[in-house]
Amino acid sequence: MAALFGKRLRRSAMTTAVAAAAVAALSASQAPGFTGPQNGRQSAADAAPSPGDSATGNSPYYTDLPPLNSPTAPPSTAPGSPGGTSTGGNEAGIPATVLDAYKKAEAELAATKPGCNLPWQLLAAIGKVESGQARGGNVDANGTTLKPILGPVLDGNGFARITDTDNGAYDGDRTHDRAVGPMQFIPSTWEWSGRDGNGDGKKDPNNIYDAALAAGHYLCRGDRDLSQSGGLHAAILSYNHSQEYLNTVLRWLEYYRKGTHEVPDGTGVQPGGRSDGAPSPSPSPSSPGTTSPSPGSSKPSEPSKPSEPGGGSGTDPSKPGGGGSTSPTPPTATESVAHIEDAGTGALETTAGDAFAERVAVRTENAAGKGVGTIKVKLTVVGDTDLAFSGGFKTVTVVTDSTGKATAPPLRAGEDTGAFTVRATVVDRNLPGLDYTATVSARRADALTRTGSTELTCEAGGQFADPVQVRATYKGDAADGVAATATLIKSKDDATENDKGPYFKDADGKAIRTLKGLKTDGDGRIQLPGIYADDATGTFLLRISTTGGATLTIELKVTAADATATPSASPSAT
Repeated sequence: MAALFGKRLRRSAMTTAVAAAAVAALSASQAPGFTGPQNGRQSAADAAPSPGDSATGNSPYYTDLPPLNSPTAPPSTAPGSPGGTSTGGNEAGIPATVLDAYKKAEAELAATKPGCNLPWQLLAAIGKVESGQARGGNVDANGTTLKPILGPVLDGNGFARITDTDNGAYDGDRTHDRAVGPMQFIPSTWEWSGRDGNGDGKKDPNNIYDAALAAGHYLCRGDRDLSQSGGLHAAILSYNHSQEYLNTVLRWLEYYRKGTHEVPDGTGVQPGGRSDGAPSPSPSPSSPGTTSPSPGSSKPSEPSKPSEPGGGSGTDPSKPGGGGSTSPTPPTATESVAHIEDAGTGALETTAGDAFAERVAVRTENAAGKGVGTIKVKLTVVGDTDLAFSGGFKTVTVVTDSTGKATAPPLRAGEDTGAFTVRATVVDRNLPGLDYTATVSARRADALTRTGSTELTCEAGGQFADPVQVRATYKGDAADGVAATATLIKSKDDATENDKGPYFKDADGKAIRTLKGLKTDGDGRIQLPGIYADDATGTFLLRISTTGGATLTIELKVTAADATATPSASPSAT
């Protein structure tokens, strides 16, 4: 949500300074995937758009920043341990259903809009600042919030003014609109951007699966590539047009990229600070048997049982080897990938302008050779070529299935011919890539036929009346875009250029006997320009050849000029 209309955001100087310093530090570090503001350019937030141009109507948002320590708290300082005050482990925990919704949205966008390169961590970052991950994951088993999450009334009193657009259907307000649900869509935006993310046949902004998928599509509008800083910043600012909002989301994005873990629904940490200075809404009741830290408290309340980040229980000091220590945090799925292998990709060969019959398929495996699922694989067309994936994308990201296999979108050749490289790498994992060679051959024809049957004759010194038109085919189908050459040759056995007889004219009107750079049209046809005859008489040969080996030889007959024809009058002398 963006800068408030009609009054300044009330944030402490300390919070602003911390946010600015954190973003500057991340930018300087050049952390993988981080894209900070570009120096020397006007901020995209400087020109405030109308409220309807954002997903949220530029409503207030949570301003809490992630901890400066590691996302996964070390065992010695884990919450509940003696002297432990770190909240890094708590903040990195995302409620299970909410986390599942983000990852499912990422997987669908990877399939439907691969060029967008949407990371689920971006959805998590936006979900954090919009609703505190659905107020700590206070959702039912289907992902619907147990209580409505509504932004303030957008009545122009310190906020944007947006009169009612949904007759209260989504926000219960028939006078003004309010942002709705865990991703805080205003009703007018939800009306066209809403999605059914959990397959129940409804588009509900209060459902985290629906809202996360809608947010993904909203961020991926147009031809945005979120792996590039320009596309990423534009997407975030389109959600809520504020530079501080952008900085806050970027901080959480980088935090979640460093490590997260799943926590039970209803137990997520809920934020406290808001961009409008208003108190945080009262937390919804936690799930039975759990407790949630209250906003602004110095440390989380004691859970009913000692727990480790990620939900594992602590070791018992009374048992041998216990001593209060904990087991090492198991590697993430991405960290467990040991190598990337080909998964049965066939020969990548096609003709210019056509799609490849085969698709690149890879498999991510652990050290034991077992496939690893939900791994992001990046595929890139290397070098300067017009070869691209469907939609014209040079880079796509696909997600492996439960067997560790991922299949790229179809590749399509442009007009560039030759051998090109498609490289597969594991995202966020420093492993050797896997290179594929994609070969693009020139368009070709295997047959040429003349479209007319009239004998081609001309008197010496004249012009052939009938144009020469041929049609190229390949395996019986019209061969479009095929390069061809037409040459007036000496004989059937001597294909060198003739030095007498019929000829073409170049742009300057000079006689030439070879035409290069011809190309068939969409129906495989070529019509040659006019053909002229010099003083030589007899039968001459025109040979047309195409890429792919198709040739056609046509006879041209030149007869002597009619001696009985009345000569044209010469200009009278003056």
